[in-house]
Amino acid sequence: MTGLVVAARYLTIVPLPPSMREKPDAIGRAAVWFPVIGLGIGAVLAVTDRVMEVLFPALLGGLLTVTVWKLLTGGLHLDGLADCLDGLAGRDAGHRLAIMRDSRIGAFGAIGLILFLLLEITAVTELPPAERGRALLVLPAIARAVPLFLARLFPPAKTEGLGAAFGAGVGGLAALIAMVIALGAAVAAFRAVGVFVALVSVTSALALARFFAARLSGITGDVLGAAIEIAELAGLLTVSAWSHLGR
Repeated sequence: MTGLVVAARYLTIVPLPPSMREKPDAIGRAAVWFPVIGLGIGAVLAVTDRVMEVLFPALLGGLLTVTVWKLLTGGLHLDGLADCLDGLAGRDAGHRLAIMRDSRIGAFGAIGLILFLLLEITAVTELPPAERGRALLVLPAIARAVPLFLARLFPPAKTEGLGAAFGAGVGGLAALIAMVIALGAAVAAFRAVGVFVALVSVTSALALARFFAARLSGITGDVLGAAIEIAELAGLLTVSAWSHLGR
């Protein structure tokens, strides 16, 4: 249960006190709980979406739901996505990492975030209510299983930092358990289509990680955060396409 608290404190804005005995790799050892926290985030979003559907027009309701989504996670993963996009302007791996460490947001990051959020808001708004509720429930769980998978596949780009500490604490069994939880949630929500939704989400995150690993000589915490965001968006687009083609 300590791991659950650590995971919740890291992935959400829930005000839980830290333990003085936590080691730097504690977040990696707690990562097996990531999909469970994702399901909790999804449950909040599904309820939020139902309330917004009653109170507001579709577009405004979708915007407010996505706003709650990003506020609940403290914008942590969006920050990673923006840093990764800004890093593309670097000349080499060292220069890209230096850009990504800069707290200021650049043109690539700003434009990328705007387009990303527009895609996400539109996808949420345009989904039929039944599919939207199920997608909001399970996609955060699928996406939060992704960092464990990536940490086992790619080396850290830096020897220090949160990404390196996370990778050092993640075990192979934990990654497998997280994926099983995420896949189970996807199948429970969408039956056989859930396998395809999960596959597209994970594959999209893997492609992003490979892209940045080649340019950074490894991955960082920012890459893991960006992978979560990409996995969620890819899942939303997949559910949207499935819903549209099935009409």
